[in-house]
Amino acid sequence: PGDRPCPRSRPRTCMKCGQGTAALVIRVGDPFCRGCFREYFVHKFRAMLGKNRVIFPGEKVLLAVSGGPASSAMIRQVQEGLSREAAKRLRFVPGLVYVEEGAVRRQSPEQREQTLAQMETLLQATGFPYHLVHLEEALELPPSILQPGPERASTRSPSGPSYKEAVDSFIQQQRQDGDSGTSVPGHSTQDTPAGPPATPRLPDPAQTQELLRSFEAAGTATAREELLEMLRTHLIMQTARDRGYAKVMTGESLTRVAIKLLTNLSLGRGAFLAVDTGFTDRRHGDVMVVRPMRDYTAKEIAFYNLFFSVPTVIVPPLFTKRREKPSIHQLVERFLLGLQEEFPSTISTVYRYG
Repeated sequence: PGDRPCPRSRPRTCMKCGQGTAALVIRVGDPFCRGCFREYFVHKFRAMLGKNRVIFPGEKVLLAVSGGPASSAMIRQVQEGLSREAAKRLRFVPGLVYVEEGAVRRQSPEQREQTLAQMETLLQATGFPYHLVHLEEALELPPSILQPGPERASTRSPSGPSYKEAVDSFIQQQRQDGDSGTSVPGHSTQDTPAGPPATPRLPDPAQTQELLRSFEAAGTATAREELLEMLRTHLIMQTARDRGYAKVMTGESLTRVAIKLLTNLSLGRGAFLAVDTGFTDRRHGDVMVVRPMRDYTAKEIAFYNLFFSVPTVIVPPLFTKRREKPSIHQLVERFLLGLQEEFPSTISTVYRYG
């Protein structure tokens, strides 16, 4: 009232450096300036990978990209981690895969072409090899994808002697390449892109219609969400196997993991919570799924992308005629995010409990 300023509008000092003016408050009582927030964000990503020790030096890792905020921030972290200026450089060989789902999201062919062009521009800017896959290709996958592949020796014991041997071998290989004057292994120049055409082309209309019939046969929006997740996962796993990738990184944030946890409980999959929401998922045998973004809230990711100009490509959600309670997935998401507005520790509490 009157000319009195709001108490919350007073500038706050960064809790880490104690000098800069805070640009955001991550949690209640945790103000950060831009520089300290960036260091905090980068450190959390490197610490997550370093603590778990599941990715070996020189190993090929496929980054599953949706174009959303979390996966885009994940790409930026990998780019910075591979740069020569990084204090603790990442030592794996990255590749990117994008699954185009415009058909089931009710996009017109022109809209699908536009989204593909935007994604290809984003992927090309990284300098990593990339693979564009259409959801229709899931209809042509072999039945063998439903069986776990043979477990690789390196995935049985991610820590201990096997990891040390991998590090020693990588360092020795680097020295040999340095002496011979060849390039250091681990750069994307040794792998070639999947070869998408300059102008993205859509699948055959007959395949698209067959895919749409499959989704229409799913009676509820919840079933369609599950079907989409299943087909997407199968396509990513098959791409990883075909291209020789041992690990797959996904950009699931802490917020997404908490939503997934309650959703799976609602769907009767409580026995699989450990692998559905954990840092690693070894169910596929020869290809391990890794979730390095699971300690970041959606708020942290959004501010990082905003402050440091991380490009994103947003696609529409699955089409549904019901506005209220369209699916269990969206119902749980609205419930948790609604609670989060009034009680800021809701998401982290659900995450820790899970």
